[in-house]
Parts: sequence; C-alpha cells; structure tokens
Amino acid sequence: MESHSHTDAELREDLKGKRKELSALRSQLNSIHEQKEAHYQQLHSLRASIKSCLVQINALKGERDQLTNKVKELKQQRDTFNALSKERSALKEEAQKHKKQLADKLGTDTKNNPSELKSLIRKMEHQLETEVMPFTQEEKIRKRVKELQVQLKKMGELDEAWKKSSSTAAEVTEVRRQAEQFHRDVQGTAGLSQEKHQQINSLYKQLKQLREQEKPVLEKHLELKSQYEQAKKKQQEVQSLLQGLSKQFNDKNEKSFRQQIKEKTAQVSEKIKKKEKLKMEDILAYQAMDEN
Repeated sequence: MESHSHTDAELREDLKGKRKELSALRSQLNSIHEQKEAHYQQLHSLRASIKSCLVQINALKGERDQLTNKVKELKQQRDTFNALSKERSALKEEAQKHKKQLADKLGTDTKNNPSELKSLIRKMEHQLETEVMPFTQEEKIRKRVKELQVQLKKMGELDEAWKKSSSTAAEVTEVRRQAEQFHRDVQGTAGLSQEKHQQINSLYKQLKQLREQEKPVLEKHLELKSQYEQAKKKQQEVQSLLQGLSKQFNDKNEKSFRQQIKEKTAQVSEKIKKKEKLKMEDILAYQAMDEN
C-alpha cells in the first residue's frame, strides 16, 4: 500500500508539473502571437506605403514621358520656324537690296511722287494734242514724256519693292515671334518634365528607405512565426501528455477504489462467517460490492 501511495504521489506531481508547463506555454504562445501580430501590422503598413510609392512613381513616369514627347514635338516646331525665319530673313535682305538698287537708279528723280508724275504726264500729253508748236519743241516734249513714263515705271517697281520689303520684314518678325514662343514652350515643358523626374527620384529614395525598414520587420515576423509554430507544437505535445497522465491517474484511482472495496468486502465476509457484529461502514461496503 505504501508503494502504491508513493506511485500516486509521483503521478500527482507529474500532473501538477505538466499543468504548470501547459499554463506557461499558453502564456508564451499568447505573448508570441501578440508580437507576431504587431510585426505583421507594421509589415502591412510598410507594404502599403511601398505600394503607394510604386503607384505614384508609375503615374509620374507616365506624365514625365508625355511631357518628354511634348518637348520633342515643340523642338521640331521650333526648329521648323527657326529655319523658316532664316529663309524669310534671306528674302528680306534680298528685297531690301533690290529696293536700294531701284532707289539708287532713280536718284534725284524721286523728288516727285507717282501721282505728281502721272499728272505731269497727262498735262504734257494734253499739250501735245491741243497745242500747235514747232516740231523740235514737240519732239522735246515727247522725249520728256517718255522719260517721265520710264521714271514712273521705276517708281512703281520701287513701290512694289517697298511693299515686298515691308511684307517680308513683317513675316520675319512673326516667324521669329512664333519660333521664340515655341522655344519658351520647350523650356517650360522641359522644366515640368524635370520636376516630374525629381519627384520620381525623391520617391525612389523614399522607397529605398521603406524597403530597408521592411527587411528587419519581415525577418522578425518570420522568426516570431517560427517560434509560434514551435510553441504551438510543444503545447500540443504537453497537452497530449497531460491527457495521458490524467487518464492514467483516473484509471489508477478507479482501480484503487475497486481494490479497497474488494478488501473491505472480504473483511465483511469474514465477520459474517465469524458472526461478528457489522458496522454501518461494513454494510455500505458490502452493498457497493454488489453494485459493481
């Protein structure tokens, strides 16, 4: 009986120890779970920020590329107008040169304007038609009329040269204005493109920092996840052992109880044979044996 009690005491100690160990494992498991979830939330937040950076970078790249293409188009238009400006400038110089040549040929004969010359020619032609004069005088007047007509024609050419020169000069001014406007547009659009590029570089720096922050958090999360799985496995093992010990303890208690009843019943049977007086506990033990 003493050996049997000693075994029961050891079993109780084992049960107590395993229950204590299971309680500690549950606390450890809860602590690891809380840490693991905290790191997961931190990791989730970092990855959301990383995703946001990537979305912004892609959007800015699209805007920058559009602006870059626009710069190329504007440069082509600017170069076209610069070439046209050179062409018109050459025409302007040619027109001015032609105008000067005509003006030099007319020289002092340009005192009168075309309307005065026309009036003078009409007057001299009318004189030839209506007046009687010596032949030499008539020839002299006719010669003068021809000279004035030549002069009038040259003045007409000069007038056209003036118009062409003025028109060409105006064209040169307008073409240069447009070329300068395209140049300003190129600079402005290129500036916007550069701003987008700088924003992209800034976001890449931010992205690098976020990835550097993500790495240790991810490593710690994976470490805690592994610890959690190990602790959970250990808990299940201890739980299984505890259940086995509990069953063993219950079985031993039941067996001990039956053995006690059997022994008590044997004692009662002996008393009955000897016709000794039975106590209440003897009667109860005997009834318990009948029930089992």
